[in-house]
Amino acid sequence: MPDKQDRSIGELFSDLTNEVGLLIRQEIALAKVEFSQKASRIGTNIGYLVIGGAVAYAALLVLLACVVILLANVMAWWLAALVVAVVVGIVAGVLISRALHALKTTELTPRQTVETLKEDAQWAKEQVK
Repeated sequence: MPDKQDRSIGELFSDLTNEVGLLIRQEIALAKVEFSQKASRIGTNIGYLVIGGAVAYAALLVLLACVVILLANVMAWWLAALVVAVVVGIVAGVLISRALHALKTTELTPRQTVETLKEDAQWAKEQVK
């Protein structure tokens, strides 16, 4: 192989192409490793979140049972349970209704990405002219 100073433009461009390709492959490999590590951490934390949610749900059920017991001191136990169930049902209905409304009105199209792609296509067309 000739000295670095004696190489032709074609050889230099060939080396550049090879080096850029290698760099891109290495960057992709690094991104995969980094994503894998982060996904693992996210998975672990989601597990903790699910367990915490289950414990919080159990605490809520105990709290609601306490409310029923307290109300049973001033009314029939079945009426106390019914009152608590109706109030909790109304709260749940309001929360579900708000969430469904928000989901229905959420725009899923990535508008900024679509706009950027249109601009890139326009720029490419202008460069070809």
